[in-house]
Amino acid sequence: MEFIEAIILGIIQGLTEFLPISSSGHLEIGKAFFGNNSIGEESLFLTLVLHFATALSTIVVFKKEIQEILKGLLHLKINEHTNFSIKIIISMIPAIIVGLFFQDQIEALFSKNLVLVGSMLLLTSLILFLADQTGNTKNKVSFSNSFILGVVQAIAILPGISRSGSTIASALLLGIDRQKASRFSFLMVLPLIFGSMVKTLIDMEGVPKDMNILNLALAFTAAFISGIFACRWIISVVKKSKLKYFSYYCVFIGVVTLIYGLF
Repeated sequence: MEFIEAIILGIIQGLTEFLPISSSGHLEIGKAFFGNNSIGEESLFLTLVLHFATALSTIVVFKKEIQEILKGLLHLKINEHTNFSIKIIISMIPAIIVGLFFQDQIEALFSKNLVLVGSMLLLTSLILFLADQTGNTKNKVSFSNSFILGVVQAIAILPGISRSGSTIASALLLGIDRQKASRFSFLMVLPLIFGSMVKTLIDMEGVPKDMNILNLALAFTAAFISGIFACRWIISVVKKSKLKYFSYYCVFIGVVTLIYGLF
């Protein structure tokens, strides 16, 4: 992986992690475009490092909310912040199950499978379009809804399905307030990303031998900076009910990717 490629892949991750157009799908498209031959552990490790960078972007953007949650937990009392934390834990359960028992199958999917990516981008487009038709409410995320969103998040491990797009859209379809839907979607993934990083490093016994650390650092930095910009932008987009425009984009890029993958 050359340094220009690393920076571009980092920017792709930073923008698409928060924009509802599938970061994993666009990363696979980017790898295929550059002729990146990384497969299996190397490809998955690069993806996790870039997800880690955007997780830090999320912490920067939502630092006030995270501080309030941590302060609430330290009081060891049942309050709004502890309830929110419990909902986050509930949402993690489906993805943890998938990560523990289907790791090999997941690794196999992250290998320039453009037909799958294109198909899942079309599915993402449909979900976004339907969600944009919903009206705004003041409803909060319930305990049952947090589990449903966790299932959606687990399915979104597939390259081509936007994690943020599918979880935000599902939250809107469940009648959850737009701002609360965005906040929960971005915060629910943080523990999983940090957990995945630790598990992957343990399983791999460190960084894969062929990984270029400098290029990896460049990709990480590019993802972190572009992620902060994208996170702040998409919060505004969701409030204004503009998800349909991302739906149109997903149709276009999904069809192009599907055709390229088939022929």
